[in-house]
Amino acid sequence: MKKLKLAILKNEIPGEHMMWVEACKEKSDVIEWDEIEFTKSDWLDKIKAGGYDGLLAIPGTYTASSKNLYDERIKIVNSDCGIPVFPTLNELLIFENKRYLSYWLKAYNIPHPDTFIFYSKSEALEFLDKTIYPIVAKTSIGAAGSGVEIIKTKQEALDYVEQTFTGRGIRRRNGPKVGNKGFAKRFFKTIINPSALKVKLTKYMLIQSEAQKGFVLFQKYIPHDFEWRCVRIGDSFFAHKKLKVKDKASGSLLKGYETPPEELLNFIKDITDRCNFSSQAIDLFIGENGQYLVNEMQCLFGQSDPYQMLIDGKPGRYVFQNNKWIFEEGDFARLQCFSLRLETFIYMLNQNQS
Repeated sequence: MKKLKLAILKNEIPGEHMMWVEACKEKSDVIEWDEIEFTKSDWLDKIKAGGYDGLLAIPGTYTASSKNLYDERIKIVNSDCGIPVFPTLNELLIFENKRYLSYWLKAYNIPHPDTFIFYSKSEALEFLDKTIYPIVAKTSIGAAGSGVEIIKTKQEALDYVEQTFTGRGIRRRNGPKVGNKGFAKRFFKTIINPSALKVKLTKYMLIQSEAQKGFVLFQKYIPHDFEWRCVRIGDSFFAHKKLKVKDKASGSLLKGYETPPEELLNFIKDITDRCNFSSQAIDLFIGENGQYLVNEMQCLFGQSDPYQMLIDGKPGRYVFQNNKWIFEEGDFARLQCFSLRLETFIYMLNQNQS
């Protein structure tokens, strides 16, 4: 059987695509692949000349300009050139764009904390006069809790709006998370590797170069001790708890592994089925009435442990078969889930060609 031909669409960070490369190496018996500098001027010529069956995305998400560049080009190659991309186009568009995600959640009637976006300073100030504190302020770009502030008083909120519209703008938290689990191990591993250190410094410089101006994003504060992190890749489902440190669960790296309720798995399956999503992490709160509320959605995400779920101390996944959830023990989160992503995409491409 003829091998599938894929291309990895690299972003502006050297080496950030390497998990795709490692996953492709595992499947070299059924695929061949190229690496394309997606930020360079000859990106479209190379893709059109390549005869690719599919494209593997790794978006740049450290500045708004890199995010916009990747989104625009992905739309062209997928919608106009007709080449399948993984994760899917819609998954990529909502990725690391909290502003767009808020509109998307509302359009799909997916329960989420009330979110308010203002491009007008006067409209934002009017909102602050009648809102209940605390509230959450977020930058549109920012992973692992970066760019998220819990605003506890009206004066803090007024200062935030002033800084956004007439000050220097809002900057995201930057630099290493000294207090997080495993920091010392990660620090020494990076410091003795010049290439890894260069990548880290490049990321920090990009984040530092940008401040959000011209709009604010406020969200209703949902009291919580944890968030559920739920993952679907293909037909594999995972879930664990992200435990809160101080005011935030996102980015804490502290996890609770236990059997997730079936209604949680059903909720995630319903969302991803409706939207044809095949690579998605969904972080959610439990509201006052017990309703699940989607906080964040990411098609690509970090993984500090070698597994996404433990049931009775055993790593594995859930699958939905014969109208019931079945746990399967195994190493399904290998290479930070990129192996599973590639297996899913290969299956999708073969199905489309058959």
